[in-house]
Amino acid sequence: MNAAVSPAIPDPLAQQFVAFAVEAGVLRFGEFKTKAGRMSPYFFNAGLFDDGAKLMKLAQFYAQRLLADGLQFDMIFGPAYKGITLAAAVSIELARLGHNKPFAYNRKEAKDHGEGGTLVGAKVQGRVLIIDDVISAGTSVRESIAMIQAAGATPCGVSIALDRQEKAAQDGVDMPWSAVQYVKQQLQLPVSAIAGLADLLQYLEAVGDGADIAGSRAAVQAYRDRYGV
Repeated sequence: MNAAVSPAIPDPLAQQFVAFAVEAGVLRFGEFKTKAGRMSPYFFNAGLFDDGAKLMKLAQFYAQRLLADGLQFDMIFGPAYKGITLAAAVSIELARLGHNKPFAYNRKEAKDHGEGGTLVGAKVQGRVLIIDDVISAGTSVRESIAMIQAAGATPCGVSIALDRQEKAAQDGVDMPWSAVQYVKQQLQLPVSAIAGLADLLQYLEAVGDGADIAGSRAAVQAYRDRYGV
């Protein structure tokens, strides 16, 4: 997809999610420095889905996207730290919808007493879906893959909230692929994203000139023109 062109037909689920993220204050506009050192006109902080109502709604979006994409998996794995809450919340929502899935997560440091080890929750086995908020560089995904494989299970996909659809950076150099493309092509894992940067642009276009954030569209489009994939 050309970086300057949005999908012709808006995805209703993605549009609802972007609107929800903006209303919840999770998706903000201004000037924000990314891990790659870029000045981004928007910032997505999933840590601000910080109460029961917002987390419940977030889990509903994840579950709806997973079911719509038809990704087959036996259990969910949430990498520490944000993935822990997401794995639990999405497991609850999937169970409510009749798809009861076990979940597990990891500790940052191994526990040397009690059950020990770094993995907590259900036994990691079968086809394992990794769930996180975004994929920034693919590091968390690679670490999760290693833990899942070490447990004798098979990573089968990654579920995220937002695909930034921008070039990855390596040692300060822009790569010709995004972090999500890296996971898909190099790690051979499908990625299920609730929404992407193209969906955000469509949302900003749809809100019209009367909205407080309408002026952000030009900045977001310019950012995508420069860094988009």
